[in-house]
Amino acid sequence: MIVFLLLVIMGLIAAIYYLSYVNRMRRRELTNITCQLEESTHFDDSQLILVRTDDAQLIELLNQLNQFVESNRAQRGQFVQMEQSMKRMLSNISHDVKTPLTVIAGYVEMLQMQPEQSEAERVRILTQVEEKVNEMIAFIQTFFDLAKLEAGDVEIELNEVNATEVCKQQLLRFYDMIESRGLEVEIDLPDHAVYVLANVDALQRVFDNLISNVLRYGADGGVIGLRLIESETTVSLELFDRGVGIRESDQELIFERMFTLEESRNKDFQGSGLGLTITKRLIEQMQGSITVHSIPYEKTSFTCTLKRTRGGSFFS
Repeated sequence: MIVFLLLVIMGLIAAIYYLSYVNRMRRRELTNITCQLEESTHFDDSQLILVRTDDAQLIELLNQLNQFVESNRAQRGQFVQMEQSMKRMLSNISHDVKTPLTVIAGYVEMLQMQPEQSEAERVRILTQVEEKVNEMIAFIQTFFDLAKLEAGDVEIELNEVNATEVCKQQLLRFYDMIESRGLEVEIDLPDHAVYVLANVDALQRVFDNLISNVLRYGADGGVIGLRLIESETTVSLELFDRGVGIRESDQELIFERMFTLEESRNKDFQGSGLGLTITKRLIEQMQGSITVHSIPYEKTSFTCTLKRTRGGSFFS
């Protein structure tokens, strides 16, 4: 009986010692986790928390904490990217507003300082002032349009649109500008009508922005091309040039607000940086997608993919 009691006591002592050991190890591991969290917060670092343990509850806690760290890292990256985008946007807005205002101020000063100018010269100056005013109005309107699109205040009615016809019409609208730059036109459009789910006005604006982008940045390649690619369920409209192209790092940013290709393309033609952002938003409103692919002096293309329809119904 005494032996049995001794064994029970020894078992209890062993169990108490084991539990004490486990608690000490858990406290140590929790202290380690706390220190790593404090370091991550203090040094603005988002390294994963590493602790070697066989404790199932601690492992679950570590998994949850590391998921939080990963989420925090992603959000921090998005914040930094957004902050950079906002700084770039404000810089570009300042430039796009300041430049025409400076020109207008200069012309007004000329009129004030030289009141004896000829009527022809006054008309010329006032015409220049009017052009700059209209330029500012157009920029502000574009910015306002983007704000409405991103706020979801614009409802685009979707219906069946003849994509082949829209492509032809938009190329004709830019014919004089294309010809004046001496560009070769490569067209690959079907003879038959190809219908997509879209909005005519929105699709026309998409083409306006994309063709303007090619003329502004890709004319040095001497070619502008348009291709329509059919599949059973989708239609892809590809507009391309063979100019200097877009760097791979810039391709990820090309649809951001106010992003312009100051270094990688033609500096003589700088836009507001809103056209491609609006283009992407409009394509998304039409339940489509847009991609960019560029190989310098070989092919730089923007491809818009929309849902295909036939006789008022979708392809299955």
